Amino acid sequence: MVFVTGGSGLIGSFLIPELLRRGYQVKALYRGSVPAVAGADQVQWVEGDILDPALLRAELVDVRYVFHSAGLISYAPQDEELLKQVNIEGTANIVDACLEAGSIKLCHVSSIAAIGRPKEKENLTEKAKWDPAEKTSAYASSKYFGELEVWRGVAEGLDAVIVNPSIILGPADWNRSSTQLFRYVYRERPFYTAGEANFVDVRDVVEAMLQLTFSGISGERFILNSERLSYKAFFEMVARCFSKKAPGVKVPGPLAEVVWRLEHARAWLTGSRPLITKDTARVSRKTHFFNSDKIQKAIGLQFRPVSKSVSWVCHELQGMMAKGALQAAK
Repeated sequence: MVFVTGGSGLIGSFLIPELLRRGYQVKALYRGSVPAVAGADQVQWVEGDILDPALLRAELVDVRYVFHSAGLISYAPQDEELLKQVNIEGTANIVDACLEAGSIKLCHVSSIAAIGRPKEKENLTEKAKWDPAEKTSAYASSKYFGELEVWRGVAEGLDAVIVNPSIILGPADWNRSSTQLFRYVYRERPFYTAGEANFVDVRDVVEAMLQLTFSGISGERFILNSERLSYKAFFEMVARCFSKKAPGVKVPGPLAEVVWRLEHARAWLTGSRPLITKDTARVSRKTHFFNSDKIQKAIGLQFRPVSKSVSWVCHELQGMMAKGALQAAK
């Protein structure tokens, strides 16, 4: 029996069908309505929350493997406490439930945001040290401290692996997560920043999770990253796939600082959520490369080129639009 958190998320929507295809019994946690994933009728759905430790302990009694992909991604300042609850307390609850059940292997989905970023290094590996004195986003801190809960579990005897994916590319609701980048280009927004970003295909993330979890590897973390591209190059790639005009107005660094402050004021006055925050403005100017040699050596995983991932995602999103499953109005 396999237990999956985050069944309605991007990773979960690809992980669950693959587990079923490989013959595993799947139990998955959800909130609201049952996710519309392939093979949903074969899944034992559990309505609940990772912030409910009693529920988790009860549901993990007959489980051998846990894939913890539930988490909150947000750079909005008003979500700081929620990030702590979901990404730190929620992970602690999963770890405690796994330890209590015994004989469970946990695969925890973290993020490259939890990788330390020494100023003197651009090519970052799993060994990069986290500097508590460095200014980081609330999201990055929550993922780092969530990882610490897993390492605590490992110290107490938990069999676990951690994956640190970069920006995950895959077709999903484009009002959420990384798919918003595709929506941004589709709507022909004009601006881009000078920074660079690291990308990975959701199918490669799932394959890495499966191979690591069903192996003898334990007590290790693995960066999952295909390529680093400038935002300009990435947007142009997406624009070609959609036959849209790519963003062509570069936003200089100092101007980005002005933009997020104006956006913050607009959001405060209107009571809405800011579209651009201090953290997103600053993260968008980073240029680090996250080295994935370790996972390639461990399981021989070859990552799909970003160009192929972008083409696939665009095609799938267009299909969703044609079916009316994706709101594309400007």
